[in-house]
Amino acid sequence: MRKIHIFDTTLRDGEQSPGVNLNTREKVEIAHQLEKLGVDRMEAGFPAASPGDLAAVNAVARAVKNASVVGLSRSREADIDAVREALKGAADPCLHVFLATSPIHRQYKLKMEKHQVLEAAQSAIRYAKKYFSKIEFSLEDAGRTEADFRAEMVAMAIREGAYVVNIPDTVGYLNPEEYGAIFRHLKETVPGIEKVQLSAHCHDDLGMATANTLAAILNGADQIEGTINGIGERAGNTAIEEIAMALETRSDYFGAKTGLVLSEIARTSRLVSKLTGMNVPGNKAIVGANAFAHESGIHQDGMLKEKTTYEIMSPETVGFKESKLVLGKHSGRHAFREQLLELGYKLEDEQLNEAFARFKDLADKKKEITDEDLLALLEERLPDAPEQYGLESLSFSFATEAAPKASVTVSVAGEGNRSAEAGGNGTVDSIYNAIDQAVGEEVTLVDYSIQAVTLGKDALGEVHVTMRQGETEVRGRGVSTDVLEASARAYIDALNRLAENRRLPGGRKGAEKVW
Repeated sequence: MRKIHIFDTTLRDGEQSPGVNLNTREKVEIAHQLEKLGVDRMEAGFPAASPGDLAAVNAVARAVKNASVVGLSRSREADIDAVREALKGAADPCLHVFLATSPIHRQYKLKMEKHQVLEAAQSAIRYAKKYFSKIEFSLEDAGRTEADFRAEMVAMAIREGAYVVNIPDTVGYLNPEEYGAIFRHLKETVPGIEKVQLSAHCHDDLGMATANTLAAILNGADQIEGTINGIGERAGNTAIEEIAMALETRSDYFGAKTGLVLSEIARTSRLVSKLTGMNVPGNKAIVGANAFAHESGIHQDGMLKEKTTYEIMSPETVGFKESKLVLGKHSGRHAFREQLLELGYKLEDEQLNEAFARFKDLADKKKEITDEDLLALLEERLPDAPEQYGLESLSFSFATEAAPKASVTVSVAGEGNRSAEAGGNGTVDSIYNAIDQAVGEEVTLVDYSIQAVTLGKDALGEVHVTMRQGETEVRGRGVSTDVLEASARAYIDALNRLAENRRLPGGRKGAEKVW
């Protein structure tokens, strides 16, 4: 059974999803979960994009011990030097260097001829070899590159000592037959192709990212690149969980498997969704809420008689299971800690104390606490640094015949509490106006969304907001059984992210959009 290596780019390509801006703690948290999932390589970011991104990549590099940590670089010495700095302390560092090769990119973006592109890439790989033993070279927009020039570029990368050569379908343009044929052609014609791993990197612009990636595997790809939940630039990337389960379920057909710990898929999906603020559609394959749901009477009858009539894989395989322990207001610290361990969280004493206090507050409002409730509470905030702002109190008034008003008290680090009262076009608007007055920040609310975390009238409400200040855009999230309190907490969370962004040298600007 052939092994397919998994190159996860959730922390780089996934973060290029519009509105997503992970801070350092969040990147490290996702990286630890990707380790548990068992990915072979994880791309932590684009260090040359900003000092903040370099620092975040370095934090991931130092935290991860059981996977190769990768830094992205253009074919420029300064970019390569930034990756060198960012991957200091990494157990298994890898440089990912790229250059566009298609006619449209050569003409309009690079303004270079074929020989210039070849020479620039060759020079970059040679420079990188001085400092990195593992180098992946990517031909950006390889899918729209002439077959002979594509083969020439791959042959050059092999001669110069690349470890992996990536063939991206950058704009999701190809169909499975075309994309698979590229890998077959390279395998059959390029000298020394057996010395490197060929990698597939697909985008979902035409909805064929997973199909194209599987076609590449059938035609010799050794590595696939993708993201958790398929997030990423434009329509997103190949969803890693879909590839893993396709290979697992149809190993008879593909003759290949990944090394992933499949039972960690559900938890990884949820964590990425929470920290990025990108909800997983109910009908999403493998990890959607309806992926293992059956409503049709005929289907239900078949399931009761034999599950395999309508279920080709079990929810337990990917980590979905019912809670075995019901927590409530009478539950103690020991039961709480054990349930967190079962969910994969091992907290330090200080973090455990804060989480337990928040659990008790929730238990006073909600009769039965589910795993979903616990995950929402934990993933809303696991602090690693003092926060600039905190919500101390909130009150509001609303009547159909009167304008709503809200009063808030906000703690400001080093300054104490500030209070303010304001009105607005609705209660949420009033709350946000009051918070703006209290903290003195000038921001623009770009997006607001709300959803129930669990079922029932006492369900937790989860609010996501997107906020802009100047050129900086951040997301915030908050959870509570009261949706207005959750709204306030989400807004405060976004303000704290803005404050954190200002503390970082050069801020945390988004990486250049590539592939």
